[in-house]
Amino acid sequence: MSAHLAGNILLFGRVLRGLGLDAGTARMLDVVAALEHVPIGSKADFYHAARALTTRRREDLPVFDRAFEAFWRKPARGRATRDLAALGEKRRLRPPSFDSTPAPSDASPGGAESNAEVPVVASRVGWSAREILRHKDFADLTAEELARVRALILELAWRVADRPTRRRRPGLGDELDLRRTLRASLRHGGEILAWESREPRRRARPVVVLADVSGSMERYTRLVLLFLHALGRGLGGRVEVFLFGTRLTRVTRALASRDPDAALSGAAAAVPDWSGGTRIGEALREFNFRWARRVLGSGAVVLVISDGWDRGDPDLLARETARLQRSAHRLAWLNPLLGAADYQPLARGMRAARPFVDDFLPVHDLASLEDLARRLERIPAERPRRRQRREAS
Repeated sequence: MSAHLAGNILLFGRVLRGLGLDAGTARMLDVVAALEHVPIGSKADFYHAARALTTRRREDLPVFDRAFEAFWRKPARGRATRDLAALGEKRRLRPPSFDSTPAPSDASPGGAESNAEVPVVASRVGWSAREILRHKDFADLTAEELARVRALILELAWRVADRPTRRRRPGLGDELDLRRTLRASLRHGGEILAWESREPRRRARPVVVLADVSGSMERYTRLVLLFLHALGRGLGGRVEVFLFGTRLTRVTRALASRDPDAALSGAAAAVPDWSGGTRIGEALREFNFRWARRVLGSGAVVLVISDGWDRGDPDLLARETARLQRSAHRLAWLNPLLGAADYQPLARGMRAARPFVDDFLPVHDLASLEDLARRLERIPAERPRRRQRREAS
């Protein structure tokens, strides 16, 4: 693939982001990679691959269709600009500034030998207000921006990668289904004309969240809880939520309310040590011995949300984090401080837990939550290789 074509695909992603679609750089690089597996001379195949990778909701489909048609065609002067401006007005977003200029011949998705011209986004393309808001730290939001971010968090679509179960269903698997094969043969006088097969049933993995609500996390706590409420609603109740400071509190039922404000108020009322001290190791020990057997079955994914500031014993924290990792299919630690460019995990609690974490991720802005959503969709079926630790039982 030529560099011109790859560049135009990334520029197309900027147009889609300006219109509110999930088309970050990583997602558009997936589109570039997809062209290695579809015929580059087929505009229809390119269209379907790009649409599948950049649309997450049904209402995004017509927006993508019009943006694709306006971008990947030889336009009359100003026509693409007017089309995208009208589309942006319909979405209540400011569309990016856009110029229609002839592109090199190999920049068209129709193929390297095509003489078609495609519009190229000018260098003065600006980020939309929503794009700026996506990358603004939760701790720096104004009251107006906070309200907008709350609404955007509630719109996030959540889905967790499926896992195979022990139950079987008719399908295209390698396992022979003798019962269905013999039953089908009765329609032909007992003669077997086709062998039926079956495959494992698949279910979404459960998610367990342990969130820090101590004083050091106060700037992020309410938006983190709003995220947990949206996560629970999006995954159909297959989420268990525990909050901790100096002790552990289960708030799954409180966050099950359909009203976000009522859910947050209920969770806050249930936690006796809100914005107090932090003893992460003791909270994890209580979870491991009291709750792990109940909620970590079926290949659960565990998310720990904390900045790692801990007043407890670091050896206890390391030991209980390692135990939690062994019980989970995957353990991710979400740290809001990780969004800072100069952040290093120097706090003793974070240093103790870090070796036993499969994924160490930021959770400080809307873009980091969107990245987490994509990661949950792509959780590998295999458990990761993990560091071994000898410990006293």
